[in-house]
Amino acid sequence: MSRFTRTRRVFFLEEPVFENTTPHLRSVVCPQTGVRVETPVLPHGLNGQQVTEHQRHFLHELIRREKIANYIAWFYTPMSLEFASDLRPEVTVYDCMDELSAFAGAPPQMHANEATLFERADLVFTGGASLFESKRKQHASVHLFPSSVDVAHFAKARTTDREPDDQSHLGHPRLGYAGVIDERMDLELIRGLSAERPDWQIVLLGPVVKINPDTLPQAPNLHYLGMKAYADLPAYFSGWDIGMLPFALNQSTRFISPTKTPEYLAAGLPVISTPIRDVVSPYGDLGLVRIASGTGEFVRAADSLLQSPPDMDFRARVDRFLSQSSWDKTWSEMNQLMDDTLTLKNAPLNFRHPAAGAAKAAAEGASHV
Repeated sequence: MSRFTRTRRVFFLEEPVFENTTPHLRSVVCPQTGVRVETPVLPHGLNGQQVTEHQRHFLHELIRREKIANYIAWFYTPMSLEFASDLRPEVTVYDCMDELSAFAGAPPQMHANEATLFERADLVFTGGASLFESKRKQHASVHLFPSSVDVAHFAKARTTDREPDDQSHLGHPRLGYAGVIDERMDLELIRGLSAERPDWQIVLLGPVVKINPDTLPQAPNLHYLGMKAYADLPAYFSGWDIGMLPFALNQSTRFISPTKTPEYLAAGLPVISTPIRDVVSPYGDLGLVRIASGTGEFVRAADSLLQSPPDMDFRARVDRFLSQSSWDKTWSEMNQLMDDTLTLKNAPLNFRHPAAGAAKAAAEGASHV
């Protein structure tokens, strides 16, 4: 979204937060990027319908206040249709980064809302090859955009010599994970690694979501350090010996394409992952990530990497691969598709042709909802 601010206004409508206050819309402009973050602030005790009505009201209030006339509606979740169904954008984008209906606690109306969003969307972007294969059967214009990476940001880990205080005192070797800790995590694998190698320090960064924290394995060598700012991740990665992707193989991980894979690699870390399809191909097939099933294989892979850390040839191969995975490249290709879509929709009927492509988003403003 920060890249879209180069040519458009970008309004990012957040999930509501609940406080002891009257309903209002909290507006913050990111000083680094210019992205305008709009957060509905609602009182406690509202039912679902009341929350939806407030979100609808604030969305239309935002459009009136900012005089947004020609805009793109960008959906990260079909559930946003609950309050944004009456929008009339010039172009609608569905940025489908995961199979949200497979997550624990997914709303029952998720499937119906996604079907409606497929009908309305001009473009569908998917975040991984397996998700692309699933969604391409449901829409005429589905495009694959695997996880990109800000190489320069994470490459700071290769030269950083000062670690964050809550990690610097831990011994080595260290295996680390960064991301949401939820039902997608293989907690038995974490427990097994901790028990098999009590001398290994296992660092887990990220919030615990949708699972009971009491179910997390506990041991002296397991360190849950909580959620960290994006800017601080390279400093944490700099102190790790191995980056982990310890995901369970279940419905919620069937279509995931972990963003942390290229981020770990950009940081110079060797990486071990369970056999998640979008990690096996391409990373495992290219020899950039070790693939391991179960505690035994994971321990053997880690032992091997600790004994023979990545050399300069390996890092050169990683860097060549990552050079094709920048966010600038992803943004440029997405932007072109949106420009082409709008050009096609605005063309006279007798000039329209499927080969023409797909959106020229007018400079007036892009509404990200």
